[in-house]
Amino acid sequence: MDLHEPLLRWYDEHARELPWRGPQASAWSVMVSELMLQQTPVARVLPVHAQWLERWPTPADLAAEPTGEAVRAWGRLGYPRRALRLHAAAQAIVEHHGGVVPEGYDDLIALPGVGDYTAAAIATFAYGRRHVVLDTNVRRVLARTVGGVELPGASVTRAERAAAAELLPLDEPTAATWSIALMELGALVCTAAKPRCDACPVADRCAWRAAGYRAYDGPPRRGQTWAGTDRQCRGRLLAVLRDHDGAVPTARLDAAWADDAQRVRCLAGLVEDRLAVLTDDGYALP
Repeated sequence: MDLHEPLLRWYDEHARELPWRGPQASAWSVMVSELMLQQTPVARVLPVHAQWLERWPTPADLAAEPTGEAVRAWGRLGYPRRALRLHAAAQAIVEHHGGVVPEGYDDLIALPGVGDYTAAAIATFAYGRRHVVLDTNVRRVLARTVGGVELPGASVTRAERAAAAELLPLDEPTAATWSIALMELGALVCTAAKPRCDACPVADRCAWRAAGYRAYDGPPRRGQTWAGTDRQCRGRLLAVLRDHDGAVPTARLDAAWADDAQRVRCLAGLVEDRLAVLTDDGYALP
């Protein structure tokens, strides 16, 4: 089953223009985007990514700032520990790589907060290397077109990785384009809830379509809740800290979340995660 030619042709015609794509994008821009895009839609990332690159155009610029400034600039993207990871990675890049985002997978995965997917994505999208890049969109596209199932399992399997590796074009630049084309197809066409099979360039070669669109019958997939959770509480408290220079009195934080036990627990968690510090006057960004 040859998926390469139709998908690559489709990508040439339909690829979105994004600031972290193309020859004008720096490796640092790609790295920042990859951290920001984890569990966050492109539309929310675009303005924050632009602000970060304007303020910190190189890893050295970010590394020179206190970690609290990274948390403040992260804004409402969610999962703010990613800001700490990006700051720590910037410091490691300055210390060990002369301020230049490394090209090799092994060097990338050794950076703080960089796992397999992120290392492969940076090497692929910033430097045109040939790696298996398995994000949620890519896994879904391959599960359908090759595996004949609606959705992939909760975690990447050895068989899934091997199948993805077998599909990688041998030529490095083509393999890099193939990886991002798969990702784009999953984001724009082969979506989770409402796939647009009429617009899919490989619909006639899709195993899931040929099988009659069999519904997902694997383990239950948990939906993410938000209202009333510790995540919402932490986000509310961090928003107050971001909006103030210096320490925020405890009374001000008390007003931000009514549940005393949950607020105290979440504040302690923020301090433990180094997203906040306890001072004599209250709490502040680190």
